[in-house]
Amino acid sequence: MHRDRTFPLAGMRSLMVQALHPLAMARVAQHSDWKRDPFGRLAATSGYVLTVTYGDTAAARAAAARVRSVHKHVRGTDDVTRLDYSAEDPDLLLWVHAAMVDSIVHVVQRYGRALDAADADRYVAEMVPFAEIVGVPAARVPASVAALDRYMSSVDLLQATPAAKDAIGFVLDPPDLDEEFRDLWAELGQVAIGTLSPAAQQMYGFAAPPPEVMERESVRQLIGALDLAFESLPGVMEARERIELRIRA
Repeated sequence: MHRDRTFPLAGMRSLMVQALHPLAMARVAQHSDWKRDPFGRLAATSGYVLTVTYGDTAAARAAAARVRSVHKHVRGTDDVTRLDYSAEDPDLLLWVHAAMVDSIVHVVQRYGRALDAADADRYVAEMVPFAEIVGVPAARVPASVAALDRYMSSVDLLQATPAAKDAIGFVLDPPDLDEEFRDLWAELGQVAIGTLSPAAQQMYGFAAPPPEVMERESVRQLIGALDLAFESLPGVMEARERIELRIRA
């Protein structure tokens, strides 16, 4: 699943869904400087996912320990709900995890390799340790697609706060992209919007893309073109080198 070519699309959708929890979004808005180097930050996140996916147990636990160490200092009050948050809160960690897993299943089933119901359940179950090693009790983590669907539908508070709209607007239209890549990225953004639920689209104020934008073959061709274009972006190779050094350390 994590080698599937649709992974960048799943990642973009995941960010959109994660940002709909105001407390999860507040911790990013108030404690992250990701806008200074968005593709470097994306590469770092991908590096973490790949380490936990393909590394041995020691490497995965070390990567998670670094994440937990950062989370200890991330706390505050959301400007919209006026609720306090902590990045160590298992509820927020579970939301971020579930939004990622839900997005990967949804996107891979629609645009990636063949994935039947049994393999989708197997994937969701195999992802439980991803949540557990950053601080979510395993018993709370959905271990099947049905359980994941029930959890996603049960979460209260969801809304597109000004911080969420600003962040996703930045994700959809990052500055300093060359024109060729900007067009491809904009198309990918439209596809990501089209994979959201109607309720999520409504929260953001997004219009559903035309049906032809969402056709499987055109989306797969778009992802292939992005693979090539992404390699030429300034900072991408440097970011990957930083990831390699961090993993080796």
